[in-house]
Amino acid sequence: MEVRETSGAAAVPVGVAAMVGDGEAEGLAMVVDVSGLTVAVLGGTGDQGQGLARRFAQAGLTVLIGSRSAERAEKAADELNGSLTGGVPVRGLPNADAAGQADITIVAVPWDGHDALLTSLREPLAGKIVIDCVNPLGFDKQGPFPLDVKEGSAAQQAAALLPDSTVTAAFHHVSAVTLADLSVAKIDLDVLVLGEDRAATDQVRALAETIPGVRGIYGGRLRNAGQVEALTANLIAINRRYKTHAGIRITDLP
Repeated sequence: MEVRETSGAAAVPVGVAAMVGDGEAEGLAMVVDVSGLTVAVLGGTGDQGQGLARRFAQAGLTVLIGSRSAERAEKAADELNGSLTGGVPVRGLPNADAAGQADITIVAVPWDGHDALLTSLREPLAGKIVIDCVNPLGFDKQGPFPLDVKEGSAAQQAAALLPDSTVTAAFHHVSAVTLADLSVAKIDLDVLVLGEDRAATDQVRALAETIPGVRGIYGGRLRNAGQVEALTANLIAINRRYKTHAGIRITDLP
């Protein structure tokens, strides 16, 4: 059986629920193998969703693109498959079918459609891990700015709308342009993962790390998702000023 080395601990089998200390009040972290999971990307016809779908499919994961329109989902999947240089072919499905067939579902839809979409998918998403990567932002002549969200953040709204799902937050700061460019072999980026369930956040961290160069970093509970979502406005401003595709790195980690 394959094993993975963990800092400061013995090697543990990949795919086994192995516990190691993570330094946070003697918390526990899981080392998990996500290679056999099916990932649905709702909003997979948009730039961010397509980019994530492309990278996960390239990594060999089974990926489903969800859309309100089956025709649009199938067209997006065909376009993605034409750009892959290996991996597993992507399939396009209506949102409800994609959510129902997936083990993990990524929500990458525009903020103004977030509430209605998740309300409609409460049943197919029940009992599953949901990753919310929606950034509630507004834009004016001065640039991007975070919007007020009654629940505190898009992720907290998702948790309220999906009481039978395990909601996490991640992938807010990944450049869609970089994701789409497969000539960028390694993406220099840390993905902050937030949530209430440690086993779920560890699965999402492992999913992030299927993208070469990316580290998945536990970033706290969902109540801290608001500032993570809002930071995207700062990154957009940085990217516009410096004509780049900036991400974030967390220092002083093993």
